[in-house]
Amino acid sequence: MSTVAEGPARPLTQLSEDEKLFQASVRQFAKEQIGPHVRAMDEAGVFRKEILREFFELGLMGIEIPEEYGGQGGTFFQSVLAVEEIAAVDPAAGVIVDVQNTLVNNALLRWGNDEQKRRYLPKLAADTVGAYALSEAGAGSDAFALAARAADQGDHFLLSGRKLWTTNGAEAGLFLVFANANPEAGHRGITCFLVERDSPGFEVGKKEDKLGIRASSTCELILDNCLVPKSNLMGELGKGYKIAIETLNEGRIGISAQMVGLARGALEQALSYARQRKQFGKPIADFQGIQFDLARMATELEAARLLTYNAARLRDAGMPFLTEAAMAKYYSSEIAETVASKAVEVFGGVGFTKDCPAEKFYRDAKIGRIYEGTSNMQLMTIARQILGKP
Repeated sequence: MSTVAEGPARPLTQLSEDEKLFQASVRQFAKEQIGPHVRAMDEAGVFRKEILREFFELGLMGIEIPEEYGGQGGTFFQSVLAVEEIAAVDPAAGVIVDVQNTLVNNALLRWGNDEQKRRYLPKLAADTVGAYALSEAGAGSDAFALAARAADQGDHFLLSGRKLWTTNGAEAGLFLVFANANPEAGHRGITCFLVERDSPGFEVGKKEDKLGIRASSTCELILDNCLVPKSNLMGELGKGYKIAIETLNEGRIGISAQMVGLARGALEQALSYARQRKQFGKPIADFQGIQFDLARMATELEAARLLTYNAARLRDAGMPFLTEAAMAKYYSSEIAETVASKAVEVFGGVGFTKDCPAEKFYRDAKIGRIYEGTSNMQLMTIARQILGKP
């Protein structure tokens, strides 16, 4: 079991010059290009195609993809920085970049064969959104209780079933779909397939109308004898469970970054309002009650950031990070909701209205405790690790 003390020697919040420049450029882009459209996208429940196109042009959808495939050749930590900066402006935009980099690209880089990498990585870096389709109606926290089936037809598979809660489903051109090719073997029959949007028998179904991160699409996928060539089986037959587990361990660090960015955005809004809003003849920031709330919010945010950065640094260093990723995901999602809630209270009555940006952060925060492993699942992972249980 790894521990926080085993992390890289560099102070976790100390960035290299390249990381600082990257962070600053993403921050400026998020504020200037995403910020003006956040409210309209949230109300419409649709992400602007122009911003998605700019994500690709800036290289934000292929951060770790090697340059030979048209990507940026960057680090996992840079992906975390990008998600945090974008989520500080709009968590819905942050999760689009997160899923593309930490789940889809990452899975292909680790388990795709040479031909699959040559075929798909340049597209994912240039103009193709990716999606990760694991969950089903009966497979949430029990992720491997999959009803989706993959029938071997010689030179191809036929996939049947339904996938739910697929992030990026409305925009994606490539889907990582998990289905069981050998139900008698239980979870050891689960296999990962690369499914293109125009595959015969594949359909993107209902788009969910959500409480928060509304501009990020969450869709049902329908597999009606979906034809997938054998060449699109990723990794080994029956090893999809391993791909899912290990990819989600890294994806949770991305969600942690999203929640850190969300909490930072909420705190920044609360700080700005507290300095401007006057009651009893002075700014409310002069009152100790408000100061203490802001101080607690800042402390919790910094703790969540340190946990997240530590997990990301460990991953880039090739060191064990399972416990740290679970801790980061658990804690950052908890404090994001707390900080966003406190931000609403700092705004007072106006915080309860749609005109207040803190209201959206509060709605967006709720999903953090649920997707890519609920808080209870993170606690279970942490407990097993510290107790040395399998």
